[in-house]
Amino acid sequence: MLADTPAVQDTYIPRALTRRLVELAGPFPVVYLTGPRQSGKTTLARNAFPGFRYVSLEETLVRQEATHDPARFLRRTAAGADGVILDEAQRAPELFSYLQGFVDERRGGPFVLTGSQNFLLLESITQSLAGRAAVLELLPLSVAELERRPSLAPRDLEHSLAASPAPSRPSADVDDLMMTGLYPALHSRSLPPAPWFNGYVRTYVERDARLAGAIGDLDTFQRFVGLCAGRVGQLLNLTSLGDDAGVDRTTARRWLSILRASYIVTTLQPHFANFSRRLVKTPKLYFLDTGLVCHLLGIREVDQLRGHPLRGAIFENFVVAELTKVFANDAEAPRLHFWRDSHGAEVDVVLDFGGVRIPIEIKSGETPGRSYYRGLRVFRDLAAESGQQIPDPYGILVYGGAESGDRWGHMLRPWWACS
Repeated sequence: MLADTPAVQDTYIPRALTRRLVELAGPFPVVYLTGPRQSGKTTLARNAFPGFRYVSLEETLVRQEATHDPARFLRRTAAGADGVILDEAQRAPELFSYLQGFVDERRGGPFVLTGSQNFLLLESITQSLAGRAAVLELLPLSVAELERRPSLAPRDLEHSLAASPAPSRPSADVDDLMMTGLYPALHSRSLPPAPWFNGYVRTYVERDARLAGAIGDLDTFQRFVGLCAGRVGQLLNLTSLGDDAGVDRTTARRWLSILRASYIVTTLQPHFANFSRRLVKTPKLYFLDTGLVCHLLGIREVDQLRGHPLRGAIFENFVVAELTKVFANDAEAPRLHFWRDSHGAEVDVVLDFGGVRIPIEIKSGETPGRSYYRGLRVFRDLAAESGQQIPDPYGILVYGGAESGDRWGHMLRPWWACS
């Protein structure tokens, strides 16, 4: 069914990615908006382009036409429209080769494609729409979006995160946010997290993951996902992960690729700073939403999280996800790494802006002592020894408390100042 429908007017939470989406739809005849399931892609597209024709390829009859007669389908959907939103576009990959010719001949558009299955749709775009399509990633809400305040841009992380006054403290407690997660529906509709995530995991495992490739035993795959949740913030050991799940290393690697392609997990690669030390070369594992982590770990109450042995790792994951969203919301690839040497010295995140590196340490405690700054001190001293110019203060400690300022030559920032 085709419809020129008004924008969705529910309790919509404005998204920081809107500006880039609107800017790119026009210069690019096709914009591909991807991201995890339920991150709000459809809602964003319809609010950003209320005059565009909306077509859902989830509908059987629509999908059949798009699959069996793509040329007619594109001509009919674009006729008389300012633009077209093709929702769940991966459901009809046959469209893409026809869409290439359609936009080249300027017969309609722009087209905004949405899809949560990056592993299926992006391959089709790469093959058929190279140079014609911009790719944007919509992740779950950031704290800034939830609080309806301006979001940081990537270069703001170099300056504002370290120097500007912190924004007002959010109304929600950090433990509440970590357990609930930041998928839009949980906040716009005030849904209880446990049943929502039950449905989310079941839909993902039974539909999206199965479409991704040869999963085989879905129960084993779901156990694998749960084991990943228990390893957030840790160095990724595929052999150990596979052994615990009951699969070989090759299967574990393939399954992890599926989780990454569907925006369930992400990895931070080590930063090879030019220091004369042996460095760890293994990536670290994180999820893109801590609510899903807590659900997979069986955490159903905030008090459970507060006393959980992995709370510090979940807090670190929360901050890493917030920093990742800053880049995604500006249509940039994340410049996030971590640093760890063979002696155990570590910095949780290194922001790399070419000639400028910003080390960030993450601690969940609310009372920062000198020990919290150990990794930053080591990194600063090594940078100085290598001839780099060291600003004062240097590096940032993001923590679970509320104060900002200069502490022992480093900046102290609260957890909500990262987005």
